[in-house]
Amino acid sequence: MSLTQMSARERGWSTVAEPVERPSTEPSGTPGGTIAARPGVRGAVNDWRFTAVSAVVGLALAAGAVLAAGPWDSGQRKAERDRATAAGRTGGAHHDGGDPEGPAPAPRAPAVLAALSAAGTGTGAKNAPAGATRDLPAVLDPLLKNDALGTRRAAVVIDTATGVRLYGKGADAPMTPASTVKIATTVAALGALGPAHRIPTTVRASDDLRTVTLVGGGDPTLDKAALRALATETARALKTAKAPSVRLRYDASAYSGPAHHPIGPNENIAPMSALMLNEGRLDDSAKGPAPRSEDPAGDAARAFAGYLDDAGVTTKGAPAPGRAAEKSRTVATHLSAPLSGLVERALTNSDNDIAEALARQTAIAAGQPADFKGGRRAVTARLKKLGLPLKGVNIADGSGLDRKDKVTAALLAGLLARAADPAHPELRPVLTGLPVAGFSGTLSSRYTARAGGTGFIRAKTGTLTGVNSLAGTVVDTRGRLLAFAFLASGTTAPAEAQKALDALATALGAGRR
Repeated sequence: MSLTQMSARERGWSTVAEPVERPSTEPSGTPGGTIAARPGVRGAVNDWRFTAVSAVVGLALAAGAVLAAGPWDSGQRKAERDRATAAGRTGGAHHDGGDPEGPAPAPRAPAVLAALSAAGTGTGAKNAPAGATRDLPAVLDPLLKNDALGTRRAAVVIDTATGVRLYGKGADAPMTPASTVKIATTVAALGALGPAHRIPTTVRASDDLRTVTLVGGGDPTLDKAALRALATETARALKTAKAPSVRLRYDASAYSGPAHHPIGPNENIAPMSALMLNEGRLDDSAKGPAPRSEDPAGDAARAFAGYLDDAGVTTKGAPAPGRAAEKSRTVATHLSAPLSGLVERALTNSDNDIAEALARQTAIAAGQPADFKGGRRAVTARLKKLGLPLKGVNIADGSGLDRKDKVTAALLAGLLARAADPAHPELRPVLTGLPVAGFSGTLSSRYTARAGGTGFIRAKTGTLTGVNSLAGTVVDTRGRLLAFAFLASGTTAPAEAQKALDALATALGAGRR
């Protein structure tokens, strides 16, 4: 790809495409939350009404699916869990209004729960909730003709309760998915490793305790607190053996192949390394574009050396790359958040570094080389095991930054339907990690408090120059949980394309509740 063919976002010159907000520790809609703090929203009552309604629907979507924007806690968003517990109610109950200044009563949601209980049972449409049948071609066809969707567009809608495709246009046409390819990456990682898997970072000491080696396992979210804790634990072990000074090595050999993504050095992704601190970011950011280190492993090792020194252990000379001796022993270990939490974070914030790390972890689990090619082969193999259509599909990377990625709308919608299937509970974090319209992640600013889809649409966004996509779930007026995928290419106005995609998703849910 030439430099002129790359979007500004790909080159790291602009942050247009997928704006993200810092996850809040409060449920969205509360004072300080996303909606209440956004300019142009009039009155807290409407904000709370949307929050209350959305909480019921969100919980029903995937046995604890979420609306709050983090933090992540073992695959369930902590703020949403705490809020639901405090409320002491279930999704099928009417909520009393209580304080007239508080949230309006939330609607009853038995139909939504019924749809989930039937999902993936294969017992047919008779198990879907009763209600008026909508003519989806009549609803969606006119919206797909919007010129803002460019020269090519594709769409698929699946009823997750029955697995029946309700709508399809260009369903099997391979198209560039941009960041919606992260759905495939995360499904593959969860299938290969399970939601409870954690990525280790360890410190190993030689028999004579004169050399310690910081060993990266591929956790891109390793932060300063974790690294300091590793140093403290290491120092404790060394002091017990009366070893006040050591040589320090660092091992990033768990990954192989080219470090740079095919798009080259870029603020949207760090060089791939099995050892890195805070995704190789050179500022205090936690997500989004940022200046990146060209030596993530070396930087992490030098920071570790400083923490060792703070803990009373001196390192001799500068840290050097190298593997631990064969007879070395582990003296400290840090485990990443569970894979379920990493998946949620990757999808909500469209985190490229985590997505690529998940692809490589999938490769390691499959016995493939932990490089871009190995990740591609391993992810593709996991998708095949799900029995989904892969004709014309090419998984070139884990993040969607590579324009060689080609997927179909049928595949993306099918993956989401699998994630809703009770036969695949290991895939549920794919649903809980989807950004919530108007509330979290890359959809936080694309819907207002008064928009019809706010709180009801959960979807992964995708944006490159000339490419816009949206794939996710929505509950329709019959109570059916629908999985959808909309892909567009040849677009010339990203903002207008996004509005057109949002209109399609909103129409599936029949607009405002």
